[in-house]
Amino acid sequence: MASMKDISAACGVSVATVSKALNDHKDIGEETKAHIRQVAKEMGYFPNSAAKSLKTNRTYNLGVLFVDEAMSGLTHDYFANVLDSFKGTVEEKGYDITFINCCKSRANRMSYLEHSRYRGFDGVVIACVDFYDPEVEELVRSDIPVVTIDHLFNNRSAVISDNIKGIKDLLYYIYEMGHRKIAYIHGADSAVTQNRLSSYYRTCEELGVEVPAQYVGEAPYRDTKGTYEQTERLLGLKSPPTCILYPDDFACFGGINAIHARGLEIPEDVSVAGYDGIRIARHFEPQLTTLRQDTRSIGRLAAEKLINLIEKPKTTLVEQIVVEGVVVPGTSVKKL
Repeated sequence: MASMKDISAACGVSVATVSKALNDHKDIGEETKAHIRQVAKEMGYFPNSAAKSLKTNRTYNLGVLFVDEAMSGLTHDYFANVLDSFKGTVEEKGYDITFINCCKSRANRMSYLEHSRYRGFDGVVIACVDFYDPEVEELVRSDIPVVTIDHLFNNRSAVISDNIKGIKDLLYYIYEMGHRKIAYIHGADSAVTQNRLSSYYRTCEELGVEVPAQYVGEAPYRDTKGTYEQTERLLGLKSPPTCILYPDDFACFGGINAIHARGLEIPEDVSVAGYDGIRIARHFEPQLTTLRQDTRSIGRLAAEKLINLIEKPKTTLVEQIVVEGVVVPGTSVKKL
């Protein structure tokens, strides 16, 4: 493989000039840069990442910590879209991504922090994990730049979907459609769930909607079995709800199956609404009413914030960025 010395000889310039051109220094003319880069490309020159790391004290590699409780991995529609946006943004800035090893059953595995140091990550994004895991807290407390998604830590930047407003907007829509008996099957305990559940109770109070204790149930996110069972329970009540709100669009399919198993139709007999706005929900019949989260913005903003923390640590604010979603009216909520 060609070296910078070979390129300097071919271009008739110094090695220092070649280095400056390849690293886009401003004290080299654009025409000279373009010529040197073209010669380097023709000679098959590629910079050595290890040498670059020694010089810049950066690896241009970002860690991604992603552990979905349902073990759905990158088939998780919401986080897959967030991470795709994150990946596209960091690649435009010249960074690569590596997933942090999360297999705790593997012998001699490293902790999240140890793995991050071993790989020399310039920063880490934490997208989906048990945020109360001691290993996660250890990583967050370290000196490695970190941005979290949908969870807040003290003195760490986070990009948060506006779950409080999302539930409120969704409930207001359902209320305006004439529903007063609105049940909510929420996800397993987490900061996201707590915000959504509090918003559900508060919004119902604002609207003057009574919430019987039996109208609230729990099923893990993306768990169709849990939502099937909870829907069965709700439909068996003496005064069943006219509309059921689910933890997420995917989990909603379990509730839909339970409704159909009773010989009922949506929305003629029971209305349903999801959360997330995944693609399949737009193609399902009846089209699912849902709250579409802005996954593109969430991923992009997380990437931009993390890179700024790495490249401009003295001037980048540690902050929480809130991203709003939008209600997507489908045909699964009946007008009463």
